[in-house]
Amino acid sequence: MKKALSILVILIAFLFLYFLQSNFFSWFTISEISPNLFIILTLLIGLFAGKKLGSCMGLFFGLYLDIVIGKNLGLSTVMLTLVGFLGGCFDKTFSKESRLTIMLMVIGSTCIYEIGYYILEIIEQSIYIEILPFIRILAIEVIYNSILTVILYPCIQKLGYLLEDIWKGQKILTRYF
Repeated sequence: MKKALSILVILIAFLFLYFLQSNFFSWFTISEISPNLFIILTLLIGLFAGKKLGSCMGLFFGLYLDIVIGKNLGLSTVMLTLVGFLGGCFDKTFSKESRLTIMLMVIGSTCIYEIGYYILEIIEQSIYIEILPFIRILAIEVIYNSILTVILYPCIQKLGYLLEDIWKGQKILTRYF
């Protein structure tokens, strides 16, 4: 029951972030570039709830975005699934207590998402490669996502540990039990 409720809360958070992304942050852009809140959400789901849920939610979020936005079907799906899976991989190797660590994970995930998306877009549409505009867009989006992560860190940490408790729980068994 707790897991189903947590998935419902995640889906409501996704819809809230979709509203923020499409309405609020369309007014507050830096050089016409807005943050990608879905990368942050998918990374944190993978980080706190594990590879399976992170990948599944990344798949769902990406599919929804591809269908609604409709620019390139499948690109967001593949890249958000990868970000969710990487979040689960980061869980075992990095600490979640530090703002700097979370911020570095967001920076890395944003770079992986954007570079992978750009490469897949080049392959799918056979477009001309423009490195300098892409690097400018990537740099601004990384900075924007990092700033939002630092600002929202207390909320991220509390909700993340709650999600981790629901999905991972205490799985410590003693040798004698």
